[in-house]
Amino acid sequence: MTLKGQNLRIYTYEGGDEYRVVAMSTNCTITLTGNSEDASHKDIVGMAAVPTIVSKGWSVSVESLDVTDVASMLAAIKSFTPFTLRWDESSTTDNQTEVGAAFAHTGQAYLNDGVFQWNDRTNSTKQLQFTGSGPLTKVTGTPVTEVIPASMAFTKGQFVRLFISNNNTDTPSRVVAAARQLSLHVSLSLETVTTKDTEGDWLVQEPTALNYDITSNALVRSGDTITSQVGAQTFAEIEEIFKAASPVQWMIANVSGANQRTKGATIVSGSVIVTSLVANGPNRQSADYTTTLTGIGDYVVAE
Repeated sequence: MTLKGQNLRIYTYEGGDEYRVVAMSTNCTITLTGNSEDASHKDIVGMAAVPTIVSKGWSVSVESLDVTDVASMLAAIKSFTPFTLRWDESSTTDNQTEVGAAFAHTGQAYLNDGVFQWNDRTNSTKQLQFTGSGPLTKVTGTPVTEVIPASMAFTKGQFVRLFISNNNTDTPSRVVAAARQLSLHVSLSLETVTTKDTEGDWLVQEPTALNYDITSNALVRSGDTITSQVGAQTFAEIEEIFKAASPVQWMIANVSGANQRTKGATIVSGSVIVTSLVANGPNRQSADYTTTLTGIGDYVVAE
């Protein structure tokens, strides 16, 4: 029978002998790359290229509806902690138990790119990109899987909001008014560190730099009735922040209460500058604007 996508899954190491799936995943992609050079020379007859493999690499991307582990993912990127990954065929009604298929492999990889999205009236998502460091090993023996109870507890985007201060010292206390979309993008730059002492063809990677940015989309003006006492940053106020060209404090936090403005548990925070502000006024549609904020220094993950 043809293997269906829900039965090809990515697993992470959880300690001991157990692996567990990336929960609530909706897609995964496994890429093996052979880097080649043309090895033709004068002793070879003809005009055709003669490529040979000089190095090998691999990567894995995963999309998921589970954003409850955002803090741990951000902490892993920040600490340059490699993951032990593997892919395998899954079975049983939970689509989680590993089979130990002939194609199953495992290896070390860095989480080098993550996009976390909390958009209004949608289920929040994450997109993770892992880059392998070192060789892949075929999975042998009987895999042991920690089964995660299936969940329908999605995080609705309107219950996670961006708070911005007016300077780089005050705690962020004002939400972005009439916000519709929020995205946090974190990237880890990697450098190949293989040398002549490195055995085999597989590329070994090491982290060299960490960058992040935040994108927020909101209406220029909303018709909502605001009953919350929590203040907000409007388009005009963010224009002033941009003109000042000074860092400000930010925080992404869970929210509740009137107009979804009451701050709950903090997810992540830090300092940014506004690097782009784009207003859009399409005919017969609501005017909106998109703010891009670029991180300064390390972000702080809530414990």
